[in-house]
Amino acid sequence: MSRERLGREELARLVAGDIAPGSFVNLGIGQPTLVSNYLRASQNVTLHTENGMLGMGPAAVGDQVDGDLINAGKIPVTERPGASYFHHADSFALMRGGHLDVCVLGAFQVSAAGDLANWHTGVPDAIPAVGGAMDLATGAKEVYVMMSLFTREGVAKLVPHCSYPLTGVGCVRRIYTNEAVFLIGPEGVRVRETYGIDFADLARRVDVALLPPEGA
Repeated sequence: MSRERLGREELARLVAGDIAPGSFVNLGIGQPTLVSNYLRASQNVTLHTENGMLGMGPAAVGDQVDGDLINAGKIPVTERPGASYFHHADSFALMRGGHLDVCVLGAFQVSAAGDLANWHTGVPDAIPAVGGAMDLATGAKEVYVMMSLFTREGVAKLVPHCSYPLTGVGCVRRIYTNEAVFLIGPEGVRVRETYGIDFADLARRVDVALLPPEGA
């Protein structure tokens, strides 16, 4: 256990470090976009954005900002050498065709079985945001979720069963949060490491049976 829970930037750095060299990766809207700022050149990771770009770089700042060069979240980005651009339909064909090694998505809820809910809270007045998450959840070889573990009310978003409309079924393999990293596999949900909370306290606050870190 580390002494403090992770901040957004620290969490993004952690996710970036876990992406295998040579991977083709899509970063979802919100927190996941920060991951692009922490990928090392030696990882040789190629970033895809669903609005039609392959070879995206970190967020653009200052004179780098080009209003026509944005990611799916409308955030100005840079391009890597060799970057390419293509039609939206071709971008979704790439996503649906199993060509992405990893996608990193935000979530409202993730179930113990790896079900993902991230497009609608089910509240009648809420504005749904379908986007390309459903295509990514089913098309990417691995789905990582990057989210806060608890709501403002202190309710865990890692749940036995999702109560919100599903984006994908059994698709999530890793969950990165400020308090812990979780691995979802055949044996259940294992805690890889914790931040600012010990395993016993974490297990009390999450209504899911948790396996302790290996070697603990």
